[in-house]
Amino acid sequence: MSQKTHREAIIGIGDEIMATGFARGAAARGKRIAFGDGRKLIWGPWCKEAFKHNPNIATRADEPNVEWLPYYKGHRGYNRLDAAGRRWIWNYEFKAKPGEFYFTELERADRRPGACLIEPNVPWHKSVAVNKDWGANRYQALADRLKRDGWRVFQTSYGEVRLLDVETVSVDSFRQAAGILAGVDLVITPEGGLHHAAAAVGTRAIVIFGGFIPPAITGYDMHINLTGDAEACGSLNRCDHCRRALERIEVDHVFDLANTELHQRNETTSERIA
Repeated sequence: MSQKTHREAIIGIGDEIMATGFARGAAARGKRIAFGDGRKLIWGPWCKEAFKHNPNIATRADEPNVEWLPYYKGHRGYNRLDAAGRRWIWNYEFKAKPGEFYFTELERADRRPGACLIEPNVPWHKSVAVNKDWGANRYQALADRLKRDGWRVFQTSYGEVRLLDVETVSVDSFRQAAGILAGVDLVITPEGGLHHAAAAVGTRAIVIFGGFIPPAITGYDMHINLTGDAEACGSLNRCDHCRRALERIEVDHVFDLANTELHQRNETTSERIA
C-alpha cells in the first residue's frame, strides 16, 4: 500500500470499522452479514482491509444464511444533507457500536506500557477538515508535556502531511496501525478512523470532536469525547462555531485527562518510560 493510499485509509476507514460493530456476533448465530442492497454487495475501498478474516461478514452475495444490512456509502443512516447542501443533519437515533478486527500474529504489536499515541491529522482533502483540526501547536504542546512527565509518546508514520516531534513507528497498512493501538495505554486523536479503531481493539482514547459531529452518534462510552461544549452543526465549509469549539478545548485540560488515564493504567513507576 502506498504512503498516500495508506494516509487516506487512516482518515477514511471509520465507516467500515463501524460496520464490523453491526456485524458482531453474527457467526455465533449461524449467520453472515451482507452489506449491500439485498441483491449485491456494496463495498467501499477500505472494506476489504477492515473486514479481513472477519467470520461475521459475507464476502459473496450468494452465500447461505446471509442477513442483509443496507449500510454502505450513501446509505450510512447517521446523516443527510440539508436542502442547500451546506451541512449534515445528524440522525440522533443512530449509535455506533464498537467494531472488531481479526488480526494475524504479524499484525499484532507488542505491549507498550506507559505509551500514548497521538494523531494530529484530519481529512485534509475534505472541506470539513478545518472544522475538525485542533491545531498542530496544541498537539505538539500536549506531546511535549506528556514526555516531560515521563510518558512515551509516539505517532504512526505513513507519509502524513503533519508529523509531530515525537517517536514515530512506521506502518504498512491500517490493520498494522490498529494492531499497534491494541498495545498502547491511550490514544489522543480527532474524531475519525483511529478513534473507531481504538474502540474496536478496546483501547481508551481522548477524542477531539469539537463542534462538527456529535459523540452521541459516532462516539463511544469507553472514550473521553471532547466537544468544547458545542452542539454539532455539521457545516461542510469553514465554520466559526466549530473553530470556537475547538479553541475551548484547552491543552491543560487534555493533559490532565491524559495524565490521569495513563496513571490509572500504570500504577507502578517501573512501568513508566523514563
